[in-house]
Amino acid sequence: MAIDFSDRHVIVTGGTGALGIAVVGELLAGGATCHIPYYVEEEEKKFLHRDHPRVKLIAGGNLASQAAVTRIYDGVPKLWASIHLAGGYSASPVADTSETDLVTMLRTNLVTCFLCCSAAVRAMRRAGRDGGRIVNVAARPALEPRLGAGAAAYAISKAGVATLTEALAAEVANDGILVNAVAPSIIDTPANRSAMPKANYTLWPKAEEVASVICGLASPENRVTSGAVVPLYGRA
Repeated sequence: MAIDFSDRHVIVTGGTGALGIAVVGELLAGGATCHIPYYVEEEEKKFLHRDHPRVKLIAGGNLASQAAVTRIYDGVPKLWASIHLAGGYSASPVADTSETDLVTMLRTNLVTCFLCCSAAVRAMRRAGRDGGRIVNVAARPALEPRLGAGAAAYAISKAGVATLTEALAAEVANDGILVNAVAPSIIDTPANRSAMPKANYTLWPKAEEVASVICGLASPENRVTSGAVVPLYGRA
């Protein structure tokens, strides 16, 4: 049975990606109205749920811009949940990673998440209803840093997301806003299969499985879990 999100407005960043399609699908099944910022027009054109009446696509979604993020969140009435899937991956040894490479990873993963969290808290406080939910996406190397060998900039950026999640959860507890994150290992998506054609995909968590946990944390039924960074490793 789908979780009841009836009359709830939810922002999903990265909603047009493989994991986003699964998350948005589950939210729509529960009755949510999904607001989805996008930056790449090709992704919007191919988005599986683009014609659904409760999907609101928002162009110009540069989530590394505070002005753009503020515009997005100011346009959503009575925000209930904000789910932050947007991010990226890059791998190189520390000795070969430039300052630009490091800053790019921090902006792509940590800055975007921070700005969206900040705007979400303000929007939820304005909504004046029963708090709200924020769900971030860290990664396994955020919890197991040695797995970040060869991709330290990425691991650092995702560790920042995990720290942000725990700190913010304590900060907004009295507002009734519950803040959590998931930390997946490699998710079974077409892009990841293409990048690692010799891998054993059966060990990877499926996008639908990760989406189910995310939607559970974002739901009104979650009344007690906050400040968690939930490992989602499958059998990897």
